[in-house]
Amino acid sequence: MAGYPYGPPPPYGSSPAPSAPPYGDKPPKEGKTSSSSSAPPYYGAPPSSQPYGAGGGGYGAQHPFASLVPSAFPPGTDPNVVACFQAADRDGSGMIDDKELQSALSGYNQSFSLRTVHLLMYLFTNTNVRKIGPKEFTSVFYSLQNWRAIFERFDRDRSGKIDSSELRDALLSLGYSVSLTVLDLLVSKFDKTGGKSRAIEYDNFIECCLTVKGLTEKFKEKDTAYSGSATFTYEAFMLTVLPFLIA
Repeated sequence: MAGYPYGPPPPYGSSPAPSAPPYGDKPPKEGKTSSSSSAPPYYGAPPSSQPYGAGGGGYGAQHPFASLVPSAFPPGTDPNVVACFQAADRDGSGMIDDKELQSALSGYNQSFSLRTVHLLMYLFTNTNVRKIGPKEFTSVFYSLQNWRAIFERFDRDRSGKIDSSELRDALLSLGYSVSLTVLDLLVSKFDKTGGKSRAIEYDNFIECCLTVKGLTEKFKEKDTAYSGSATFTYEAFMLTVLPFLIA
């Protein structure tokens, strides 16, 4: 990419150059506050006539429980991926549910909890209906292959786990620069020993990546100037965070 000697652009969360372009189409600057003298008395103050969180449009155009649009396999999809999906789609509906996806992935030695499966489905469909079609299944399949390769690359001692420094490097390779404080929280959350071993295994690494990826992408939708700052309405904030808590 022009402007960088090699690899991806600076990881999201690091300080970008002043000339860094905004990414994606610019959505409406929802919730942008005014610098005029009529600004509310403190940040985020709701109109006095409404209860907190009332009014205001929902987050984005997609309702979290909107129906999933039927899809098809992209051209050139590996026949093994097609066969895997069709085997899981026992009723021939063209959709598979969370348990069917979990079973399909386990056939490739990728054992995931239902919570991880739910996060996968949410991030690749942008709904909480917990159904997935051929197009989304293909994206999930190839993304997991990529993340498996990243995990193995940074599991330098071949322990089957990655520690804090290895996790930091793995997230950087994916384009996410998190602070040491956030890194410590991630390790504590996704370490199966409750933070005692200070390392995470592959399945929890996937859940960790999904969480960081998903929250970062939702934040970037609001950070149209690539500044590391964004303004959210109360409704937008709740609809951003809650899917990751209830998966």
